[in-house]
Amino acid sequence: KLLTGMAARHMKPVLMELGGHAPVIVCDDVDPVAAAVMSAMRKARNAGQVCTSPTRFYVQKPLFEAFTKAFVEKALTVKVGDGFDPSTQMGPMANSRRIEALERLVADARKKGARVLAGGERLGGRGYYFPVTVLADLPDDARAMREEPFGPLALINPVASLEEAIQKANGLPFGLAAYAFTNSARNVDQLTEGVETGNLSINTLEASVAETPFGGVKDSGYGREGGAEGLSHYTIVKNISHSMTCESGM
Repeated sequence: KLLTGMAARHMKPVLMELGGHAPVIVCDDVDPVAAAVMSAMRKARNAGQVCTSPTRFYVQKPLFEAFTKAFVEKALTVKVGDGFDPSTQMGPMANSRRIEALERLVADARKKGARVLAGGERLGGRGYYFPVTVLADLPDDARAMREEPFGPLALINPVASLEEAIQKANGLPFGLAAYAFTNSARNVDQLTEGVETGNLSINTLEASVAETPFGGVKDSGYGREGGAEGLSHYTIVKNISHSMTCESGM
């Protein structure tokens, strides 16, 4: 917002792709284990240091226990270590500030009654290594539910209905990426109309590719990069109107 204000003073156009706190809605018509395994592996991508990283998981109650169990089991298998080691599946955090921020978020969630099912603290007492951490049954006022963790933190809560999941997904001022798992066309229509986001991916956790437009809504920014739409930001349209008076005989 500071940079946008500075640009405005000089009438400079800007494209703002800002942070997110991506929700993942898991409907009760999918395989909970398959969805959980895919989610846990994507959560580990770049140690969760991705603006589109799936973070807030809203799972319909019939699948909650199976999804959570499979997610935890997969998270515990992720090998954290030196990125130059071919066997490493997840590298370190970018700096010590991220470690401290994650520890504060976990401590706050635990204090407010959340269950810590995997991870939760720095690995080895040195370096910037932090494991995939799974928290369940978090209250809405937990800091982790409101602040983008930008780390390998997965927050899993049960919901009674798709309507409740969409309401909670929209409950933050962010809207960069959102995900859902469902095999129902009716659910897809409801998600498409209801979720406030710039990018909605269904049955996949790939939020953006070069061929498609990418950007956010609300506090996640404005404008689009990627795809044909992304070119318009770098194009100035000039409209030419030319009126001619035709002479007799021409």
